[in-house]
Amino acid sequence: MADSQNTLLITGVAGNLGSRLLQQLADFRIVGVDLAPPATAGLWRFESLDLGEESSCDALVALLRESQATAVVHLAFVIDPLRTGVLDLGRMWQINVSGTARVMEAIAETNRMGGSIKKFIFPSSVSAYGSDLPRPVDEGAPLQGHTLAYAIHKRVADEVVRGRTEQLGECRTYLLRPHIFVGASMQNYLVGALRGTPTGKGPLAAWLRRRGTRLPLILPRGGRHLQNKFQFLHVDDMARLMAYILREAPADAGITVMNVAGRGEPLSFGECARIAHAKMLRLPTRWLCRLALRFAWDLGISGVPPDSLPYIAGSYTMDTRRLNAFLGDKYEQIIQHTVREALVDSFAASPAAARATASAPSSVAAN
Repeated sequence: MADSQNTLLITGVAGNLGSRLLQQLADFRIVGVDLAPPATAGLWRFESLDLGEESSCDALVALLRESQATAVVHLAFVIDPLRTGVLDLGRMWQINVSGTARVMEAIAETNRMGGSIKKFIFPSSVSAYGSDLPRPVDEGAPLQGHTLAYAIHKRVADEVVRGRTEQLGECRTYLLRPHIFVGASMQNYLVGALRGTPTGKGPLAAWLRRRGTRLPLILPRGGRHLQNKFQFLHVDDMARLMAYILREAPADAGITVMNVAGRGEPLSFGECARIAHAKMLRLPTRWLCRLALRFAWDLGISGVPPDSLPYIAGSYTMDTRRLNAFLGDKYEQIIQHTVREALVDSFAASPAAARATASAPSSVAAN
């Protein structure tokens, strides 16, 4: 039976990663925060909070003190504007960047008032590094996320977390930089582009989904784009890693920064397309590719934003030796999927299930 010594607060609990994490934490008393409660059970308490609002900081402090939480996992983040319905960039910034700062301020204030929050987990992203990396980057590489709002916000939020860690008192921060989440339950820009599901919110997209129409994967011409390298991370492996950190990792003051990806070698983009059985539309230039993505976006056919093109047509891999050393002999027990196995699982569901995943509403959470 979980008690107050094992109480955990999760923001963005209703998102995909939040729901996968809940399945790993039966021995915890969980306080969930989101705009709406998760479909799955397993919460000790749920509070509807909008982290884009300044008042949410005080509400979080009260919640942390009342629950006597000893750890916080901050998953609330707008990734897909269409699915979340948060289309205004200023509002996205308030949730993603200012919301992260508010969560950290709430932890700091709680600990200053006699609380005992010992662990804080924040998932950053590989996109914070940028879209065209010359080699596998380690955790000391500069953050150069650009163009796509999600990548920019992850980069700045990453900087916020590293800059404010000392304010948390005797609390260990675990800043994780995962590669692209995949798995049968996942829907994001790259998975959506590979699946070809019309994920737009317009009536034409709904009609195309009913017909089972698959959109082409738009990519510039030239062999180098098919040779670009990608890693992936199964969402369940990320959930297992966070559960391991909550149970077994050190809780002393300071910060641990780790790249996270599936085991094994990265995949070329051509290989990714073959695994997905993707239809390709090769255009002469990146400019024309962006124009085609803009056309499908403006018509409400596709949910893949034009600004994501550098991350679809780019190449980025990470050095994960720090993660391997951190997990030691439990590495394969926690990171169970290779990069290839993780991606293959994204296409294991039936076409109907994939369409349902693509069109399902999303929480304001890491998805």
